Parts: sequence; structure tokens; C-alpha cells
Amino acid sequence: MLFKYSAAILALSLVAAPAAARTPPPAGIWANPHNTVHVTFKRCRDAICGTVVWASRTAIEDAQRGGVDQLVGEELFRDFVEDEPGRWSGEVFIPDVGQTVSGTITQIDARTLVGEGCMFAGFGCKTQSWKRIK
Repeated sequence: MLFKYSAAILALSLVAAPAAARTPPPAGIWANPHNTVHVTFKRCRDAICGTVVWASRTAIEDAQRGGVDQLVGEELFRDFVEDEPGRWSGEVFIPDVGQTVSGTITQIDARTLVGEGCMFAGFGCKTQSWKRIK
């Protein structure tokens, strides 16, 4: 009898675990550390993406030097999928150098998002703390 209850509890926990482990994606508008770029995160296909909705003159000029003519509308965060609760992995486009790198975003709390990307297999890594503005 104890085995039947244990098996039922185990089966129930396996069904409930994926739903409990999912964290809502970081939807909304987020600002980079220098408040020079605002990105809106939303569902895109089967993942989440982040698209520039506002950029300062300096950010626009830096992006143009990297070969990006139109920064506003550019998708900086691409195909991010949740690989553990509150942490997503995907590709980050860096407009001022015109390169795409692997990266992660981790939602620390409702207003803080930490992004990390590395240029070369764990080298040239950079971490930024983004703040929700809307």
C-alpha cells in the first residue's frame, strides 16, 4: 500500500514539476546600464526575443560604426529559450561591432535582468544589468 502512494506521489510530482519550474519570460521594456538603449522583450516563435524600441544618439552612432544603419527595430536578443528556471540562453547581436555571440539572460527579480555574452568560447565575456522601465 505504501508503494502505491509513493508511486502516485512521484507520478504527480513529475507532472507538476515542469509547470512549477517555468518562469514567466522577461516581458516588457528594459534599459541597458547606461540607459542608451531600450529593448522590448516578447515571445517570438517558440522563444523570446528583444528588439530595440529606443536608442540614444550615441548608441545609434556606435551601431552605425559597426555597420548597423537602423538600430531602432534591430533584434538584439534572438531565440532565447529557458534552460533552467529564470535563465534563458540564445544569441545576442552586438551592434557596435556587428557580431552575434552566444549569451544568457537571468531574471534576478521583477525589475532586474542580467545578460552575459562571450565573444570567443568563454573569452571576452561581458555582463550587464538591465532594468525594467515598463
